[in-house]
Amino acid sequence: MAKVVVAGGGIAGIACACVLQAEGISVRVQDRGRAIGGRMSSRWIDGRIVDAGASYFTVSSPEFAEVVQDWSARGMARAWTRRLDVIRGPAAGLTVGEAGPLRYSAPRGLRSLVADLASRSGITVLQSSPINRITPGLAVDGERVDAAVLAMPDPQAARHLDDTFVAERALVADRPWAPALALLAGWKHRWWAPMDGAFVHDDDTLAWIADDGRRRGDQAPVLVAHSTAEFARPYLAEPAAAGGRLVEALRRLLAIPEAPHWVHVQRWMFARPEQPHDERYFLSDNGIGLAGDGWGEPKIETAWLSGTALGRALVDRLR
Repeated sequence: MAKVVVAGGGIAGIACACVLQAEGISVRVQDRGRAIGGRMSSRWIDGRIVDAGASYFTVSSPEFAEVVQDWSARGMARAWTRRLDVIRGPAAGLTVGEAGPLRYSAPRGLRSLVADLASRSGITVLQSSPINRITPGLAVDGERVDAAVLAMPDPQAARHLDDTFVAERALVADRPWAPALALLAGWKHRWWAPMDGAFVHDDDTLAWIADDGRRRGDQAPVLVAHSTAEFARPYLAEPAAAGGRLVEALRRLLAIPEAPHWVHVQRWMFARPEQPHDERYFLSDNGIGLAGDGWGEPKIETAWLSGTALGRALVDRLR
């Protein structure tokens, strides 16, 4: 039986593993995090789940639409909004956004969708178990495999590739990804004007704000704000130190009179690719696969399509 190791427990890695598992190929998923999901991360804070990474997802492809329809039918996903506003800083002028694509959220956090894909396909993910090195042979940390998948941002993938993999390294080396800090903040009351979410323009600190209570559907007084890349860079070594300035910016932009009841700051070293790949995925002659939301327009659907397409290419290669 062919053996594949997938490094990365986000939606791209799990989608790839699901295809392999369904075709009877032995697959092991290893992830560096303590919980499944990757950048579809959610955290339990103050007795409630809050999305700390990706904010929502959209649907455009028929294949992904089938997955989302199943999630929706089982209450895993919910239609959130078509309208996102725009806030222009520093004066904080708010413009009501025009109707756009339907954005979906998840009542139990976006991470629950990744976990659902894995559990329904019988995929076990080894958490807190990052791989170290892929070497010629093909071997992952000395273990001989038929294929190895790196479902992660390019800078992370580059760290795992032996220098002899020239073609693979050329695809992921020196491809910049923008960092971000995510501010999760909860109040005792909803002090801000009704909105679902807003893109922030012309502000040095924040780039995006989501009302997590409206997104989740429980109306909790919880906001999630993402910083600009420029603001995040000086705080990547100590993200908690940015909490005060992030809260100050959020309160200024939404005219919130009181400080939050609780605050958490999440660091994202590789939040968004600055130069996405044009291809859906990559599979080398050496049996190394690359996939993720950096392979196309960076969004959740892209990551699922990327992992799924790579899985199918591996099945064709290994049969």
